[in-house]
Amino acid sequence: MRLLALTNRNIVLFAALLLAGGLIVGGYLLGDGLRRARMADRSVTMRGLAERDVTADLATWSLNFNASGTDLGEVQAKIDRDQRIIQDFFRAAGFPAAALTDGGGSINTIYDNDRQANVVTINRTLDFRSNDVMRAQRAYLRQFDLIRNGVQLDGSGMNYRFTRLNEIKPEMIGQSIQDARRGAERFAQDSGASVGAIRSATQGYFSIGARDGDPDTDGGGGGTASPLQKVRVVTTIDFYLG
Repeated sequence: MRLLALTNRNIVLFAALLLAGGLIVGGYLLGDGLRRARMADRSVTMRGLAERDVTADLATWSLNFNASGTDLGEVQAKIDRDQRIIQDFFRAAGFPAAALTDGGGSINTIYDNDRQANVVTINRTLDFRSNDVMRAQRAYLRQFDLIRNGVQLDGSGMNYRFTRLNEIKPEMIGQSIQDARRGAERFAQDSGASVGAIRSATQGYFSIGARDGDPDTDGGGGGTASPLQKVRVVTTIDFYLG
């Protein structure tokens, strides 16, 4: 009987120790879980900027010109003459004949009461396209040579485009993320924390504007009037804080 009592006492003691150990481990795990949950809620959101100066690699220009008169033959002859002047202009500027393509045209006839005759207007378009953008810009600056030779151009201008955006996107995204992390690290230092992994990220759109323009007003197309352009991207990154 005495041995049995000692055995039962040992069993009860072992069970108590086991229960106490379970409570201690459970309490630690619960506390650690709460700590991790609180850590997961600690984060900082930063915007990262990346910019790069580029030079456009494509120049396009739609040259719209017209001629009017009461004699269809004379009007057509004037249009043909203007077309040859434009072709000679670009040939003299050093461009091959393939740089100009036919952009179509139209003809309108309106009766003029003052002249008591039908007035015919022929509109034509020649499309210019070249990858030699700096030469194209120099030619565009001499467009008044065409006007002085009697070509009635409308107000269309040369457009410059940077077409290799996909080649620089990955590196610029990486640069914008690094910029955001630097901002997060400055914030963390002031608050006595450390920057951890990325919690979430949102990539902004890439915009191309004039190199010396205002990015807040240029938007994505404000730089097409100049071959000197700036590519810009902003990303929003949410970092964990430790």
